[in-house]
Order: sequence, then C-alpha cells, then structure tokens
Amino acid sequence: MSLFRLRRLQLSASILYRCASTLPSHQSEGGEVSATVKRIRKELAQDKQQLSWRTPIGDRPEDWNSKLKLFSNSEQNSDFIVMMQRPIDLSPKNMKEWWNKRQERIERHMQQFVPERHKILGPELAAAHFVLYRGGAAKFLNDNRWHRASEDGEFNLPNKFNASFKLEALRCDNMQLYYEGLENLRCLEHLKFLSFHNVKTFDDWCLDRISGGDYPHLEVLDISNTAITERGLACLYRLPKLKLLIINDPKESLEMELAAAMLELAMPPLKVIAADTIHDQT
Repeated sequence: MSLFRLRRLQLSASILYRCASTLPSHQSEGGEVSATVKRIRKELAQDKQQLSWRTPIGDRPEDWNSKLKLFSNSEQNSDFIVMMQRPIDLSPKNMKEWWNKRQERIERHMQQFVPERHKILGPELAAAHFVLYRGGAAKFLNDNRWHRASEDGEFNLPNKFNASFKLEALRCDNMQLYYEGLENLRCLEHLKFLSFHNVKTFDDWCLDRISGGDYPHLEVLDISNTAITERGLACLYRLPKLKLLIINDPKESLEMELAAAMLELAMPPLKVIAADTIHDQT
C-alpha cells in the first residue's frame, strides 16, 4: 500500500470515527445501544488502531543506535538528508561561506525581541538601547543632542523606565540590521524621523514590518541605499503622517516611478525625493 493511500485511509477512518461518535444512540426499548452502532464503532476503532503510525526506526527498544545519533536532526527533513549526502568541502571559499552564515545566524538570534528588556525599560528606552548598542544614534524630545555609543560601546541612558525619555528620531545608518531586530523598534508614539540609510539587509519584508510598527507621528523615512524595490512601497500607506520619503532614485525605473507617483497620490502630504539631494549635502 502506498504512503499516499495509507494517509487517505487514515484520514477517512478518523473522520468516520468522529462522525460515528456523534451519531445519535439508537436504543432499543430496554435502553441499550443497537448492535449496528456498536459494530460500526468497533470496526472504526480497529481500523484507526491499524492505521496508526508505527514507531520510527531507531526509537524502538530493540533497535541499535550509534552514538552519532546525538548529531542527528529530529525533524528529519529533506534539507538535512541532502546536506548529509554531500561530500565534505574544506576549501577556503566554502569555509568562509560557512563562517559567514554562522555569524549571521548568531546575529539574528541576538537581535530577537526580548520581552523582559521592554518591561524594564519601556518601548522608548528599549529601542534606544538596541540602536545605540549596534552603532546607531537616537534623539529624544526636548533634547537637541544625538546620543551615540562611545568607542567602547558605552552610552549614558537610564537602565530602567523613565517617562521623560521619549524618542523623536532614530538613525540606524550602516547597521547590520535583520528582520528579527525590527521587532525592537515598535510602539514609538513620538517618533518623527527614522533612517535606515545604507542598511544592506533592509528589504521589502523589513519595510512591511516597519510600516506596521505603530508610528502615528512619523514624518520622515530614509530607506536609501537599501534592498527596497518598488513592490515594497505600497505598504507605506499605513504611516498616515509621513511627509518625506527618501529613496535612491524615484526615476530609476518605470515601475519605481509609477509606485512613487501612486503613493504620493494616495497620501497627499507625502513627497518622494532622491537620496542625492539629501546625503550629498552632508
């Protein structure tokens, strides 16, 4: 019996078993369940027992297991099988690629959202700590200074919640920022300026997360020199106060020009400009 047919029989048996369990009990005059219902339920229970998945090889008590099982993948997916069938390549190029992927996985893990940090600091200070630790800059309301970390990675910010610290601007320029890290930049009610200039890992998916990050007063967004395409601009309608959008070149392609024009038409206060009009002056 093929695996596909076995799964269909198992699914059918489980559906029939649930249906039979919900059938009304045809009782005789003595109050007992009819013999037909009993027979059907018994047969379905037997079929369900026979079609249950067997214990995987290696998990049974009588199976022999090698000590190398400690390195096996419990999911047993096709990617793991393909990887194990490939010959070991210790060339410098392959080792460098492996090392870069490993460092990326570590950094993605380190950038994940930490609820305890936000409970202690609040969303404003938590976002500032996250950005400054990775080389960015933050500016608060009623404070003209741009806070940055020193060469030793130190910065002078409170280590617990303080209601007087309200983020007005964030610069994430040149950072190695991944999709997982954007969860730390949410619910910033007073944020007006946000820049991801020259963040190579910032793509359309990242922009979609930012557009839904609850920035009710965001006015300026810089996504120049990133991996953004014309397909990602459509999600910016979620930022009702956006007035200035900075991209590489609104006329770099017909698709980008059309997407920028439609966005400006849908959001009358918005102006889409090229990055060279801003960054060449600094």
